[in-house]
Amino acid sequence: MKSALFVLVSVASVAASFAQSPAAPPSSAVNVTAILRERSNVTQWFAATPTSERYAHQDSLLRLGITQRIRQWDYQLEIGQSAELALPTDAVSPVAAQGQLGLGGTYYAANNNNSNPAAASFRQGFLRYHFQKEPNTLRMGRFEFFDGQEIVPKNSTLLWVQTNRVGHRLIGNFGFSNGQRSFDGIEGKLGGKSWNLTAMGGRATQGVFNMNANPELNVDVQYVAYTHVLAKQRVIVRAFGLGYHDGRTGLTKTDNRSAAARALDHKNIRIGTFGGNLLAAVPAGHTTVDFLLWGAGQVGSWGVQDHSAGAIAVEGGLRFDKVKTTPWVRGGYLRSTGDNNATDNKHNTFFQVLPTPRIYARFPFYNSMNSTDSFVQLIDKPSKRVDLRSDLHFLKLTSASDFWYQGGGAFDNKVFGYTGRPANSHNSFSSLYDISADITLTKQLSLGTYYAHAFGKSVVSAIYPTEGGANYGYFELNYRLQKVLGGHSH
Repeated sequence: MKSALFVLVSVASVAASFAQSPAAPPSSAVNVTAILRERSNVTQWFAATPTSERYAHQDSLLRLGITQRIRQWDYQLEIGQSAELALPTDAVSPVAAQGQLGLGGTYYAANNNNSNPAAASFRQGFLRYHFQKEPNTLRMGRFEFFDGQEIVPKNSTLLWVQTNRVGHRLIGNFGFSNGQRSFDGIEGKLGGKSWNLTAMGGRATQGVFNMNANPELNVDVQYVAYTHVLAKQRVIVRAFGLGYHDGRTGLTKTDNRSAAARALDHKNIRIGTFGGNLLAAVPAGHTTVDFLLWGAGQVGSWGVQDHSAGAIAVEGGLRFDKVKTTPWVRGGYLRSTGDNNATDNKHNTFFQVLPTPRIYARFPFYNSMNSTDSFVQLIDKPSKRVDLRSDLHFLKLTSASDFWYQGGGAFDNKVFGYTGRPANSHNSFSSLYDISADITLTKQLSLGTYYAHAFGKSVVSAIYPTEGGANYGYFELNYRLQKVLGGHSH
């Protein structure tokens, strides 16, 4: 944490130079929010036996929070109530390679084999100081953090691409899950009209699939990013550095070594990730052309092994602005490294750190580790209240000697956080088709629906020989209520 704290102190010191006799704004009203999310899930998993695994379960999440600005300070307090209902009791296979058969099995295993787990958690509680130059802030406490979203672009195309194709790649709140993730730490920001410098150091909390999101984990991150907007809000560039430490030495790491070798490895994981991205959205006649380039390299130690890895993503799209529904066609390619040799004392699998993987794998039976993903997507808006999206992915494993990985990082002290199934010398993984609709009914109420089908190939059929296809869908209700109590709005 020392390097991150040094950067944060430096950011605070520079920001303090803007704080000469600030003209403090008046105290604001207390804003109270209540957010309710109810999601009904249906899963049919790949099958190794004549009877495939089919089940439904219910996610329920309530978040209650208050925020207020008092002169140069603001604070936020938030609690959450998470519950899973009717989790399947038979969705964890006794065969290790087959593992947890979808999200229902993962929730069941993460909550001590409880079919109806529930817990209240302290989600956020932070105090933030605003220096005279308003973008400059210093925040301390428990908060959510997302890499890649340090600046809010005015260009709507850039905003969508940044939110959906850059943010959360390496650090996120795992917002799709019911337990979610926060960090206990400190964050500093400096900025101007076209640039931002953000530094953060924090320890991850429990949560994600575990309903109890209160405890801290012995897992910490240090993050620094510089972001700049160019070309009249049409281009964004970012450079970042990320340090990761996992001190949960009693857990068995997930990698392609033998079980015996992994069981003997009780050393910490320490990884540095360095990279950047370029986003562009350029008008071209009656259309807008968008482009994304993202890349990262990694060095460090994976327990007793030396670690080096990397990943790159290239994407582009064409939006038809003069068509009434503004259809948007996009395509892209991701490649992350895998490990080709399980016995050479080197770990070359790209490590996704603590992301929100579901943003990049909407049917989350895979993630961006040891992965090659070629995709096309269509986005359309038939009305102001309806957003449609459909993706087609062609998935391969980069290394046939490595694992088929799943998960989004550390979430408790009992399991590593990523699972792996052997590739069995195969690269051909799966194709995936999905479609979603998000409908805004009122300012407070929205609905979401999603359906996906995975066409498993040789990697999948080697583990699940009876049924190589899988289906997942959900129906989701989101309700948000906000109330202002007294004071003056700010």
